[in-house]
Amino acid sequence: MVTFLGALATLIIGYMVYGAIVDRAFGRTGEVAPAIRLEDGVDYIPLPTWKVFLIQLLNIAGLGPIFGALAGALWGPSVYLWIVFGTIFAGGVHDYLSGMISFREDGKSLSEIVGKNLGHIMLQIMRIFSIVLLVLVGVVFMTGPAMLLAKLTSMDVLMWLGIIFIYYTMATLLPIDKIIARFYPLFGICLIVMALGIMGGMLFGVGGHVMPEMTLENLHPKQLPIWPLLFITVACGAVSGFHATQSPIMSRCLNDERMGRPVFYGAMVAEGIIALCWAAAGATFYDGTAGLGAALKEAGPGGVVYEICNGFMGVVGIGGVSIGAVLAMLGVIACPITSGDTAFRSARLTLADWLNIPQKEAPKRLLIAVPMLGIGLVLSQMDFSIIWRYFSWANQTLAMITLWMGAAYLYLHKPGSYAYVVALVPAIFMSAVTTTYLLQAPEGFGLPTNITYPAGIGFAILFTALFVRAYILRKRTL
Repeated sequence: MVTFLGALATLIIGYMVYGAIVDRAFGRTGEVAPAIRLEDGVDYIPLPTWKVFLIQLLNIAGLGPIFGALAGALWGPSVYLWIVFGTIFAGGVHDYLSGMISFREDGKSLSEIVGKNLGHIMLQIMRIFSIVLLVLVGVVFMTGPAMLLAKLTSMDVLMWLGIIFIYYTMATLLPIDKIIARFYPLFGICLIVMALGIMGGMLFGVGGHVMPEMTLENLHPKQLPIWPLLFITVACGAVSGFHATQSPIMSRCLNDERMGRPVFYGAMVAEGIIALCWAAAGATFYDGTAGLGAALKEAGPGGVVYEICNGFMGVVGIGGVSIGAVLAMLGVIACPITSGDTAFRSARLTLADWLNIPQKEAPKRLLIAVPMLGIGLVLSQMDFSIIWRYFSWANQTLAMITLWMGAAYLYLHKPGSYAYVVALVPAIFMSAVTTTYLLQAPEGFGLPTNITYPAGIGFAILFTALFVRAYILRKRTL
């Protein structure tokens, strides 16, 4: 319990202290928000800050800080360190910079702001890479809920896929205040309540379960290595490239740059807290990593979520219906759907920025969205596990690129300061993580660790040298 509470307190202090440092390093200009200057009634719509925060939280969270944290908990309490320090020094910086740089660039999508700061070649790479990743996210979060709903009802998977597809089409095309801004805050509150309920159940010892204390020992039932697997497995609860595609959506709705820290950095810290709760809950409820591993294998992550919610919150109910069960179903069905639809919406905006097609008129939105959604529907028939494996690496690679972009932006726009270091350090770290994983993973090159470990460090050093050569040394010669 002491370990968990210490981790929780560190996250909160991290927001107040390091979040303020990052905000000060970025600086303010006092310019009028894009939501006000460019209001179009579709994507650029000023919204209240509390609503933007809850939408941002739900967009970036989904099932990531739940399923990923449960899988990460298999390594033991060491996962707390990655969630806490990853959130403070990597994820919060990543989300804040992607949102606020987009805010400064009139709400442009991630690929456009990366291209502006890292060059034309990266612009073209990121346009394709972002769209592919976003469509994969949409497909993953279309297929998963459809499979679960099929198990709970008499309708088959294809029927549920069709229903979810129709909803995705509406959420992608309609003005953001018609569906997303109306219902997402409610779902965001439910996500927070679910995490708080789980936390309360653990702290008060519901069911006689005892929270594990801190150890750096690798407790994974299969003894899988912590490096780099843990840092890929737990993405949304620490740092996730997908977030950088979602932040620009909210940068078009933020009405004051002073609210950038609570919305972007704050939502990431809130997600870190949610991930922390679920990582602790997995090992606590099943009395260790061995029990958690067996439960994940037998019931799957959705079944584990249901059992934990029912176990810690099932004692509270209304009319004989367990609140824990209701929140569990909401979490594993509604949350991924609300990330999947904004993935497709972000893909539409990315394509629109690329092709320079204004999105105020409905026919122009249809021109982009219909083919893209059609491709997503076709991909939904592929093997779910294959799509997820490649998504995991692509997601963290996108986070790496975004952090390098943030370092470049801060170096170019804050001359004479060391503000760029807040992005440079996590960029170097994520470079080592992603390249090591690609070289080592079965879906990558499958090389042994005696090669992948030094090679990953070598790639991180190489990327750093390229950054120094392209920006620091080049600027000194001008």
